[in-house]
Amino acid sequence: MQATQAAAAIMKEYSTRTFSISNKEGINNLVTEVDHKSEEIIFEIIRKNYPDHYILSEESGEIIQDSNFKWIIDPIDGTVNYANHIPICCVSIGIEVSGKMEMGAVYNPFLNELFFAQRGYGATLNDQKIHVSKTPHLIKSCLVTGFPYTYLDNPNGPLEVFGKLIRKGIPVRRLGSAAMDLCWVAAGRFDGFYEHKLSAWDSAAGFLIVEEAGGKVTDMKGDLYNPYQPGIIATNGIIHDELLAVVKGGEV
Repeated sequence: MQATQAAAAIMKEYSTRTFSISNKEGINNLVTEVDHKSEEIIFEIIRKNYPDHYILSEESGEIIQDSNFKWIIDPIDGTVNYANHIPICCVSIGIEVSGKMEMGAVYNPFLNELFFAQRGYGATLNDQKIHVSKTPHLIKSCLVTGFPYTYLDNPNGPLEVFGKLIRKGIPVRRLGSAAMDLCWVAAGRFDGFYEHKLSAWDSAAGFLIVEEAGGKVTDMKGDLYNPYQPGIIATNGIIHDELLAVVKGGEV
């Protein structure tokens, strides 16, 4: 929690300054100096308190240690939003123990929303318990998704699934931060989230928060989710099978 809040404070501090922006591999795959500063403060706190823990972070990659504890970090999830002063972005940190996600924190300092979950203890937003929605049918749902910069036109890929849903009048939003998308499913603001291509740091904290809020998370085949494969479906559980069927090639 300390690391999440410290990094979020960096995000907020630099949001009113001029900061450098560069591009990683691919189009509009941005990284800012604030991503690096956020990551630095997180690393500093981990190394001070848990110097032998394994770290996986978006900007620095893997820092391998012989440890059962792994920190999975996105120092700014939603960097394009952050670079454009759009306040839908956050710090996301998940902690995996012996291969199982045990704790997750996601903090958006601009909305002052801190989501947290510990396995078996439920999920909270600013220390208040949250729960997924009770929307009973896909046709009545409000969904959120994201689009990768590649693979858009694959058969039954992101654009095709999106087209099926919106042509039936189902609202599908695109916010630009997978961690926030997952947390907003957990809080009942969205009924479901799907995305075809994520990295572990995008979803590590958020998927546990959804599960602990009473939701269901699988891969795009409907199998048990793990953050090291690309596809995800996270829902209130009630509409899960319907959304999964559409993602797998069916009709709404």
